Amino acid sequence: MTPVPIVCFSDVLCIWAYIAQLRVDALKAAFGDQIRFEPRFCSVFGDTARKISTAWKDKGRYEGFNAHIRHVAGQFPEAAISPDLWLTVRPASSTGPQLFLKAIQLLEAEGGCAEGAFEAATWAFRRAFFAEGRDIGVWRIQGEIAHATGLDLAPVEALILDGRAFAALASDYADAVTMGIQGSPSFVLNEGRQKLYGNVGYRVLDANIRELLREPAQDQASWC
Repeated sequence: MTPVPIVCFSDVLCIWAYIAQLRVDALKAAFGDQIRFEPRFCSVFGDTARKISTAWKDKGRYEGFNAHIRHVAGQFPEAAISPDLWLTVRPASSTGPQLFLKAIQLLEAEGGCAEGAFEAATWAFRRAFFAEGRDIGVWRIQGEIAHATGLDLAPVEALILDGRAFAALASDYADAVTMGIQGSPSFVLNEGRQKLYGNVGYRVLDANIRELLREPAQDQASWC
């Protein structure tokens, strides 16, 4: 049976994407090889200073956003959160870490590193920021995190310097626009017919996947 593809767009600095990873892991454990997640990046925190100064202008700016993050995390005790986020730890952009991670994804696809390296590195980046309060927008810290996961930095850097990682990230961003992605994380199923984004509960994702696994006839619309 062909696995159900689930395209998942996220921004590495998004709290909901950090929390959603726990649900993704649970879905992988529940469905195994019946599903296939296809991770891609979107840009929600491309310019964090502008985002905070506009979206949080009347809500306390960085202090208000920090309070929001801590409130959200308080609902999910399994998701560790540093108290310093957006107060003393303010990544300038998610573009840098996402570019670094795209290079790792390309390297893995080419067989240049161990299988699962991209997934491990992505989680390590998220943990470094949200749980440890490290500025993953800084190149030096990106390298330190990648090195700690066992990656050789030279081929990763080469994929950035020759432009291929830039092209891959640009492709993700273009696909996000084409598919009408509205937030992070966004789960796209059934060839784009079903889109779930934001704080999507496990049971909602589970129900949609089970309906697709039911394999309705081609002329029968999904009831999800």
